[in-house]
Amino acid sequence: MLEDLQITNIFAIGLVVVSISLLGYFSVKTLITSNSFQQGIKLYQAKDYQGAEAAFRKVIAINSTNDVVRLLLGDLLNNQGKTDEAKELFTQVINRSPKNADAYLRLANILLLQEKQEEALKNLEQSKALFQKQRQPEKAQTIAKIIQQVTTKTK
Repeated sequence: MLEDLQITNIFAIGLVVVSISLLGYFSVKTLITSNSFQQGIKLYQAKDYQGAEAAFRKVIAINSTNDVVRLLLGDLLNNQGKTDEAKELFTQVINRSPKNADAYLRLANILLLQEKQEEALKNLEQSKALFQKQRQPEKAQTIAKIIQQVTTKTK
């Protein structure tokens, strides 16, 4: 009976130690991610695009599910003329989060730059529909105007 109690206590202590260790690990990971993200934003604002790119890539390496950072990195790459890399990032976000209206909008922008109006219009329509579902009518109206402009230019 005493032996069973000791085994139970040892098991409970081990479980607590493992839980605290995991909590510590995830806290440090979150802190590093947050610091790298903030550093990337500051570098981007200071127009240190290479530094910002490195910081954003570090965040993605630590937290591969962070779609906001993927969108920011895609914007950064697009502004640097690395449209194929940006397009790939936006496509990854769409594949992972098909309800991310911003990803469709950013991909449409690149497609317009590549003069792929038909594909761009599909992405603009998808973005508009998602913004409407997300109760963001102002954004949906803005995209509707862009769709009208693109449609007028292609005729």
